[in-house]
Amino acid sequence: MEEVERKILHIDVNNAFLSWTAVNMLKNGYPIDIRTIPSIIGGDEERRSGIVLAKSPVAKKFGIVTGEPIYFAKKKCNKLEVFSGDFNVFNKYSNDLYNIFLEYTDVIERFSIDECFLDLTHFLGKRKLMDVAKEINQRVEKELGFTVNVGVSSNKLLAKMASDFEKPNKIHTLYEYEIEDKMWPLPVSELFMIGKKTVPKLYNLRIKTIGDLAKTEKEFLVKRFGKHGLLMWNYANGIENSEVTSKREEPKSIGNSVTLPQDINKVDEIYKVIIALSEQVSYRLRKHNLVANTVNVQLRTKDFKDYSHQKPLKFSTSSTKEILETSKEILYEMYKNEPIRLVGVRVDNLENKDEVQLSIFDNDSKQEKLDNVLDNLKNKYGYNAITRAGKLDVQNIVKGKEKKIKD
Repeated sequence: MEEVERKILHIDVNNAFLSWTAVNMLKNGYPIDIRTIPSIIGGDEERRSGIVLAKSPVAKKFGIVTGEPIYFAKKKCNKLEVFSGDFNVFNKYSNDLYNIFLEYTDVIERFSIDECFLDLTHFLGKRKLMDVAKEINQRVEKELGFTVNVGVSSNKLLAKMASDFEKPNKIHTLYEYEIEDKMWPLPVSELFMIGKKTVPKLYNLRIKTIGDLAKTEKEFLVKRFGKHGLLMWNYANGIENSEVTSKREEPKSIGNSVTLPQDINKVDEIYKVIIALSEQVSYRLRKHNLVANTVNVQLRTKDFKDYSHQKPLKFSTSSTKEILETSKEILYEMYKNEPIRLVGVRVDNLENKDEVQLSIFDNDSKQEKLDNVLDNLKNKYGYNAITRAGKLDVQNIVKGKEKKIKD
């Protein structure tokens, strides 16, 4: 069987600590976006040992660099504004970002507080990886107020290298066929996992670019640098096969949304999209062994007006049938005959299934067996291997190619 090419994104927040602080201050009524003035996030300003943790683009123009003492930074710019970082704020926005990612895949590796790897190999359906990268990039800026760089590739190394290309707020690809043009001309110091102490040693060997390193005999590098020499050679040639390691975190909510390529103004057609979204959400609930207590439906009009309604479920459940029925009730109650460009379904108030005393009404063994059979098939053959009859034409609606199903 031919191996499926992996679909990997690396997403890195641009200037995270300063951006997150700026967004939080604006939300709390601060009149200035500190990203637009000479500003830094730093430690204790009263101590000469306090250092710059993050800097605004304006501060960077004054030659201020991350890691230098605040004392020297203020010497470079006498109008420099210093703000304290708040880890609780950083953690909040990191989690908000993570929750957006959960709408696209459950295979997420938190590489640091401000960057993640996403494996979408089995979650794309008929969508293209680049389209999802663009959608995430745009959603983060619109919904959270800060920007990210997105690297797109078939392994973690190349995705990370791609996300470090031109910043901010950019999307870059780096596939195997692009390595020679995009990666090899870069200074060898730009290659992931090459430390400051190694760079001068490579320079002494006349290895100045990543391309130079890639073309050096592998055995020579192993002899000079041991196992690290092999790692450097592999990375310079784009060879990296590690998995995106997902540490299971119980989400506070699970949702999926889709932006439609053309506006929909018929409630029955919107409902077909709701079917697909409800199935995705309930599948992920069961995958996490969670049950939900509330369903929320979101609609965005062609004029970008958002409105959403929520309704409690009759009992804690992960049943596709129950979540879909409640979603349908909400949709038909809230829809105002406006052209719709985005539809979303989210479940909230989640609990671990093993810790909840389920209602006797949630003992529909036939429905549970159906859910389990479909889940097992999806796990084995991929999410889109099998689908319920009711959502057969959802892909065509989403792609702007409506077709009628004959009864």
